[in-house]
Formats: sequence, C-alpha cells, structure tokens
Amino acid sequence: MLRELRTFLAVVRHGTFAGAGSHIGLTQSAVSAQIQRLEEELGFALFDRTGRAATLNAAGRQTVELAEELLSVYARLADRGRGADQSGLLRVGAIASAQTSFLVGAIRRFRDEAPGWRIRVVPGVSLNLLAQVDSGELDLAVIIKPPFALPAELNWRTLAMEPFALLVPRRLSKQPWRELLASEPFIRYDRSSFGGRVVDRFLRKLRMTVHDVVELDELQGIVGLVAQGAGVAIVPQSAGLHLPRSVTTLSLGDDTFVREIGLVERSAHGQQSAAEHFADCVHTVTEALRRR
Repeated sequence: MLRELRTFLAVVRHGTFAGAGSHIGLTQSAVSAQIQRLEEELGFALFDRTGRAATLNAAGRQTVELAEELLSVYARLADRGRGADQSGLLRVGAIASAQTSFLVGAIRRFRDEAPGWRIRVVPGVSLNLLAQVDSGELDLAVIIKPPFALPAELNWRTLAMEPFALLVPRRLSKQPWRELLASEPFIRYDRSSFGGRVVDRFLRKLRMTVHDVVELDELQGIVGLVAQGAGVAIVPQSAGLHLPRSVTTLSLGDDTFVREIGLVERSAHGQQSAAEHFADCVHTVTEALRRR
C-alpha cells in the first residue's frame, strides 16, 4: 500500500493522473490502476470521476494528511534502532554508464570512510530514477540532467559534461561526419531517454535526415552494433564506454553538444548526512578523473 499512497500523493501534488505519471515514471493507466487498488483496500473512493476527469473528493482530502503522516512514520521506522550517521542502507540509483565508471571508485571511497553503511545500487533510466528520488524510494541518484526544472525538494550537483561524437567503424574514419550521417544506417540513442532527446533535438536543429535501423538506450550495446558494422551512432563520450579498436569517434566540430551528468538528492531526508557523504565521494572521484 505504501507505493499506492506515494502515487496518490503525487496525483494530489501534480493535479492529474497523467501529470503524476510523467513525474514518477508511470503511464497514466498505471497510475489509475494503483489508485483503484488503493481505493479498494481503503473501502472508499478518493476521487469523483466524470468521464476522463478525476477530482479529489472530501474523503480524499481527509486522506492526504493521513497518507503524509503514515509515510513519514514509515521513514522514521526505517531509521529506528541504528545510528543514522554510523550505519544503515543507502539506496543509490545510477544510469548504466555511471555504474561502469566513477561510481565504482565512489563506492570504494565511501565504504572506506563509512564501513557501517551498506549500499544498494538501483539501475534505471534517468526519468525513472528521478521519480524514485522524488518519491523517497531512493536516497540519491546519478542521472542525466532532465530538460525541465527539478521539483523544489530536490538538489542537483553537476558531475560531468560529456560531449557527443559520431561513432563509426574505423574503416570510415576518413569520411566527413555529415556525409556518414546521411549515407550510413543510423543506430539511434533511445528518444525516451534524456540523452536520446538531446540527440534528436540536434538532428532536428541541423535538419539532418537519418536512416534509423535500431533504437536502444544501452550505450555499450550501441558501441557493439557499430563494431559489428550495423551502422553509425551519435553517443556521449562517457568514461564508462569501452571502445574496441574496430571503432572510432569523429568530432562534430563547432556543432558539438553535451549531456550533463549529475547527482540528484532530496533537500531533507532522514539519511541526509550519509547521502551527502556519498555525494561528496562521487564528486571527489569525478574531479580526479577530470584532472587526468
């Protein structure tokens, strides 16, 4: 029921099922299904429904305060009986490229300095991880900066700016990047991800027509497809990418654009000191990598 209560409060906060879904990484139908399950468990309706519209009713308004109190008590219960500054479980979300690069060093550093803490790394795409931090399911997450303003309760710390380049089979390395985009099959960075949206805006801005053959979110998978000769791709030059000798990157010159990688965390949280400590470890490691 806790998940359903969080979804209910998201609907109250954002006004509609669709608005809540876009912020917590669920479809409108999934939000509707969770609200329906919650109403069935409580035994009363929370919203008055007219067609596709849903308006919070009197019982729903009374439930808001109780739901907030219940979730607050549950958060305190998770911390009870342990020294919050000395031990516990830190839940860290991370996109795939972060898990294979600086996150490894940050975890090792944090464990050396705070051995009483356990870390659970939760993989995912940036939009879902952001929603999980917002809902309190994660303590912090390393994600691509979203193309919209963060909720006021969340803090953002920039870790890295990763320029994009055209990834091509080495045999094509002497050809201009614009000609390759126009002539070669295109392996697209998933447009439902924040990074993929940046690539899509770049192509639209330049009015480039590409021949899509596959679309996926996993960057190392894109590298593998290019290595197999399946096409070319625009990817960020991430420290977590491993490029075989059969592929190379071509600079986009003056048209180069970047994706911003950062750490998002809640402004106030029961485990804030540990989360901030881990965030400092991540920042220290990324700074060291940048100096190299």
